[in-house]
Amino acid sequence: MKYNRRIWALAGCSMAVFLLVCIGWNHTDGNTAVHKAGEIKDISLHEPMERDGKIYLRLADNQREGYPTSVACDYFANLVEERSQGRIEILTFHSSRLGDEKSTVNQLRYGGIDIVRVSIALLYDYNQELSVLQMPYLYKDSDHMWAILDSDIGDYFLASLRDNGMEGLCWYDAGARNFYTVNKEIRSVKDLEGLKIRVQQSNFMIDLISALGADPVDLPYEEVRMALHSHRIDGAENNFPSYISTGHSLMAPNLVMDEHTRIPEMIVMNKKILDEFSTEDQELIRQAALDSSLYQRELWKSEEEGNRKRFVASGGNITYVEDKDAFIRKVQPIYDVYGKKYKALLDEIEARAE
Repeated sequence: MKYNRRIWALAGCSMAVFLLVCIGWNHTDGNTAVHKAGEIKDISLHEPMERDGKIYLRLADNQREGYPTSVACDYFANLVEERSQGRIEILTFHSSRLGDEKSTVNQLRYGGIDIVRVSIALLYDYNQELSVLQMPYLYKDSDHMWAILDSDIGDYFLASLRDNGMEGLCWYDAGARNFYTVNKEIRSVKDLEGLKIRVQQSNFMIDLISALGADPVDLPYEEVRMALHSHRIDGAENNFPSYISTGHSLMAPNLVMDEHTRIPEMIVMNKKILDEFSTEDQELIRQAALDSSLYQRELWKSEEEGNRKRFVASGGNITYVEDKDAFIRKVQPIYDVYGKKYKALLDEIEARAE
């Protein structure tokens, strides 16, 4: 395959980040392959990522190594390398080594990064229709969400980013998101009023938290723990594995299981880069991503169940909302603003819960 990569026009800071992460990083996880960015540190952002007949792709992920999505990303990379008989290698960079989620999506669009694992909350600005999949209190449970993502609706949304130069390859589970606070327990929607709650860097999430009466604080993921520790914020919201793995549970030990959203994640690839591969190799990459999705779901389920048991055993404080309908009523403006144009689709999603 002739692989002609265009010159990437990125800012100097992106070059600096890449050079830093490309020095000697080495990660092995169970059955996954070893991905050694240091071995190709002579390849810069302004050169094709091809050497000695081998093609290298960079995958950015903001979660720590060992986290379910990170392990699944490594598994995806391993499958691609094995099935291509070593012709294609995906270098996985975890822990925001190539930048936070928002910046890696920007780099992806312009070719500085080839693949990202990203929450769809960060993709709203590129396709506002994605708000449908993250509407508050939409899904009955996890099975309901996966029935949607594994259907024609999910396939439609994977392809919906093409006009913005991106191609969705598969879905990853990110569980249900819940609120957690430093001091105040949340039992009713009134308890959220005036609290400074960290949200993802997404206009949709900012509006959602505002609708519930809290004061949204837009912070990069890696800054949240310090903000909780310093009381710059009163709390945050995330899924259970992230709550535990980041140490947020140590800073904000009060968790309320309100499950306000289930925001799935995507493995997304730069479309032009994907299109440069042969039809056979494109299918190889797509199938490897789909296989990694099934693997990630099992990892997620195991991690979530284990974390919950350990948290409770250690004395963690879990509360449940007293009147969930009150929360649902408060977020109706979100449906009016973000869901009005997509009412038929939302009705279809709700109908498939039966």
